[in-house]
Amino acid sequence: MIRIRYRKLVVLLPSKNSPSPVSLPPNRPRLSTTQLPPSSCHGFSKGSSHFKASFSTRKIPASTSSLSMKEQIEAESRVEHVGLLNAVEDLYEGIVIEMKEPVDSTEFIPSLRASIVKWRQQGKKGVWIKLPIGLVSLVEPIVQEGFRYHHAEPDYLMLVYWIPDTPDTLPENASHRVGVGAFVLNSNGEVLVVKENSGGFKGTGVWKLPTGVVNEGEDIPSASIREVMEETGIDTEFMEVLAFRQSHRSFFSKSDLFFICMLRPRSFDIQKQDLELEAAQWMPIEDYVNQPYNKEHQLFKYVAEICKTKAKMDYSGFSAMPVAPDSGKETYLYFNNRDFN
Repeated sequence: MIRIRYRKLVVLLPSKNSPSPVSLPPNRPRLSTTQLPPSSCHGFSKGSSHFKASFSTRKIPASTSSLSMKEQIEAESRVEHVGLLNAVEDLYEGIVIEMKEPVDSTEFIPSLRASIVKWRQQGKKGVWIKLPIGLVSLVEPIVQEGFRYHHAEPDYLMLVYWIPDTPDTLPENASHRVGVGAFVLNSNGEVLVVKENSGGFKGTGVWKLPTGVVNEGEDIPSASIREVMEETGIDTEFMEVLAFRQSHRSFFSKSDLFFICMLRPRSFDIQKQDLELEAAQWMPIEDYVNQPYNKEHQLFKYVAEICKTKAKMDYSGFSAMPVAPDSGKETYLYFNNRDFN
């Protein structure tokens, strides 16, 4: 990313009854600012309001002046010197402002307005403000400038603003939550199952596969292994993804992706997590498949039948192939490699 640092911008504020912009008379000195080197820019640190000013002249035809000399002098007397915000440019002609230092809204908002004027001139599009929880007092004044919520994390709120007069194409917040279910089969043809003591399955008596949510930055294989270990104490090895399900309006109106993963056990002594589970055990796969709940609910019926078929080695799922993209980030490609050369 390219770091953008500006020092000062002169904003000319016309009077209430005066049109804008203000035209200067012929040969009248025009106040401008000299940009300081980046090393002298300290955001809103003490002393940042000081800058060097210079005068330059520009000849403007008298016919372009729509104000009297008195009105122009009055307008120029209201010139404010406003510091621009430190920001970085993203890959999509947008601007990202990451707030870190304490600042008062009376100082921040004028700088935000001046910065948006500059970015509009530069053809920038979206503006992202990452606001830490310690600066929550700035939320209301920023929203009053036209910003909206985008997403929130435990320690910050992200607000966004679309600059140009074109349709807003900023991406929406994350649309899906990702979950995993673990099909763990031992050499005796038994599947690892649990009874939950919270949530929708509490008190139903249903034996189900261990399940959980994938954490941010966590791979699907790692998530399935972790969930089994946390709930049952069983150490496992990821084998493949057997199937996945997509549903909508699930968690706070978000969509949901759920991956059924097959794991191979490396240990067999169950250590039940008391906080979430009522019970855990190894169950013959036929008993698991033939539970009334699985017979009565189509989704669970299909999952149980897929697991049963896989136990007979008559089904091939999606293996995880690690790949190295240009970004250098670890990535997995999931595919059926049975017939892949």
